[in-house]
Amino acid sequence: MSTEPATTDATIAALTPGLDALAAEAMAEWQVPAATIAIVQNGETVLVKAYGQRDVEAGLPATPQTHFTICSITKTFAATGLAMLVDEGRLDWTKPVRDYVPEFRLHDAIATDRITVRDLLCHHSGLPRHDWIWMLGDLSRAEMLAATRHIEPSRDIRTEFQYSNLGYNIASIVAERITGLSWEELTRTRIAEPLQMPMTFTVEELAATEDVAVPYLTHREQRQRTKFWPIGATAAGGINTSVAALANWMKFLLAGGEFQGKRLLSASLLREMQMPRVHDGGSEFPEFGESHYGLGFGSTIYRGERVVGHSGGWIGFSTLMRLVPERNLGVAVFCNVSGAPIPSILINYVIDRTSGKEPVPWLDRLRDLHRKGLVQQAIDEEQQTARRKNAPPSHDLSDYAGTYQHPAYGRIEITRRGDNLHWAYRTLSAELAHRHYETFEVPRIPFELNPDRLAITFTTDRDGNVASLSAQFEVLVPDIVFTRAPGGDCMDAAFRTACTGRYKHGSIRHVVAQEADGALTLKPDYQPLYHLRPYQGGIFTIVELEGFRLEFRRGASGAIDELVFHQPNGTFIAQRDETEATAP
Repeated sequence: MSTEPATTDATIAALTPGLDALAAEAMAEWQVPAATIAIVQNGETVLVKAYGQRDVEAGLPATPQTHFTICSITKTFAATGLAMLVDEGRLDWTKPVRDYVPEFRLHDAIATDRITVRDLLCHHSGLPRHDWIWMLGDLSRAEMLAATRHIEPSRDIRTEFQYSNLGYNIASIVAERITGLSWEELTRTRIAEPLQMPMTFTVEELAATEDVAVPYLTHREQRQRTKFWPIGATAAGGINTSVAALANWMKFLLAGGEFQGKRLLSASLLREMQMPRVHDGGSEFPEFGESHYGLGFGSTIYRGERVVGHSGGWIGFSTLMRLVPERNLGVAVFCNVSGAPIPSILINYVIDRTSGKEPVPWLDRLRDLHRKGLVQQAIDEEQQTARRKNAPPSHDLSDYAGTYQHPAYGRIEITRRGDNLHWAYRTLSAELAHRHYETFEVPRIPFELNPDRLAITFTTDRDGNVASLSAQFEVLVPDIVFTRAPGGDCMDAAFRTACTGRYKHGSIRHVVAQEADGALTLKPDYQPLYHLRPYQGGIFTIVELEGFRLEFRRGASGAIDELVFHQPNGTFIAQRDETEATAP
C-alpha cells in the first residue's frame, strides 16, 4: 500500500481505517489486484491512496500516480472540450451535426438533418450501442463515422436515452473540424496541460508508461492477466491517467470551471452540462433516486444528496467518479479488474461518512449478489448445453465457406477446416461450434475481447445457395445481415470470357457479351440490354431485374453450353446456339 502525506482533516483521518479495511475485504472478494482513490473537498486534495499491486506477476505496488484507463469518465472531458468551444462562440451545440460535419449521415434521412451535437452528448440520437463497430479498435474515426449511415436506430431521436459511444466519436470529429486539432491534441492542450494532468490516449502509450496498472479479467472465480485492448472511440473512453491527476479534474469541476484561479469554462455552461436532461433509469436500491444524464455527466440523488459524475468500464478496468456539489466533495476510484464494484463500494462509504451518516453495508449487499450470480452462471451454462437440438446442417460445410460483408460491421470470412467451420472477423478468429440446423456459434474465450457464444445463422436464396449470414451484434435492432460476397467462377476473367456467345430458349435468342471492364451483359431478343453482376460459382444476378439470376453451366466437354434462368416464376434453360458461328 502506498499513500500521500497525511491530511489534518479530522473527518478524513477518522474514516481512513474503515476505508482501508473495506478496500481489503472488497478487493479480496472480487480478486482485484489494485485500487486507487482520490478525495477532494473545498478545493483541496484531502486523500490520495493506493492499495494492492498494479502488476501481480512483477510484484509491483500500486501508487496514487499509477495510470489506468479511466474508460467512460472520458466523456466528461469530451463534453467539456466542446463546452469550451461553445463558450468561445465557435460552436452552437443546438445546431445540427451536419453544419459542422457535412458528410455525417444516419440510417434515417430526417434524423440526419435533425441530430444536434447536444443530442450526441446526452445519448438522445435514437441509436443503440452498436459497440462492435468500435470495440475492436481497427477502424479510424472517419471509418466509424461512415459506418453510422448503415446501422439501424432502435428509437426516434429525442424519445429515449440510449447509451452510444459512437455518438461521442462523432462529437469528437465536430471538435476536430472546428479547431483543426486532433481530439487528443485539443484535450491535451485545453484541459490536461492547464490542469497539470499527465494523460495519454492509446494502449501503446499506456503500456509504455512507467507506473501503469496491468488489466486483469476474472472468470469462474479465476483471475488472469490480459492485454491492453484498444478503445477505438477514444473520446468515449480512451483517456489514461492516474487518480492523483483526476483529483485536479474534480477540483476544476467543483470550482465551477476554475483551476488555481484561472477560469477555463463558464460556470453556467458547467451547470448546463450537469443538469438532469434525459431520464436513464432507476435503481433497485432505495438509497438511490432516479438517474438522469446531462451532457457528458450523469446525475442522481443518493441518500438525499445530489450526486453527479460518471462510471467507466473496459476490459481489465473499472472506474467511477462522483461529485457532491453541495458539499464541495469529489471522490474517484480506479481498479484493474472488469466489472468489479469496488469503486462504488468505496465511494459510497466516503460519501456516507463525510455527510455524517451511518454507512450503508454496500459490501455485504453486493457480495451476496455476486455469489448468487456465480451460482446462477454455472446453472445457466449447464442449461445452454442441455437444450441444444443437435440437428445437422442442411448443406455440406464447404458450402458455407466464403466472405460475408456488411457496410458498417465489415467482413466475416468463413472457412472449412476439416470437420469444422472457422470464422475470422476483423481482428478476431476462432473455430465455430455447430448449434443446430443452419446456426453455429462463436466459442467463449473468457480472458479476451470476444462476442462469446454469438450465434451465426446462415440463410439461403430460393435456389438453395448460401447467400448470407446474420448475427445479433446489437440486441436492440434486428440481427445484422452480412451478404455473401461474390466468389468462385463468376470472379474469374477467363470463365466470364467463356460465357460469351448466343443461347437459345425456344425462339428467343440471348446474346451474352463482355464489356471493356470484363463485366458481362445480356441482350435477349425484343428486350433491353441487361447487366450481369457476379453472385456465386457460375451464377450472376441481373442488375436491372431484382430476384433474377443467370447460371452458366458446363457440359460433358467442359465447355459452357447452358444458360440457366433462375426467376421468381421458375427455372428455364437456354442452350448455346450451335449456329452462332455462321449467324449473320
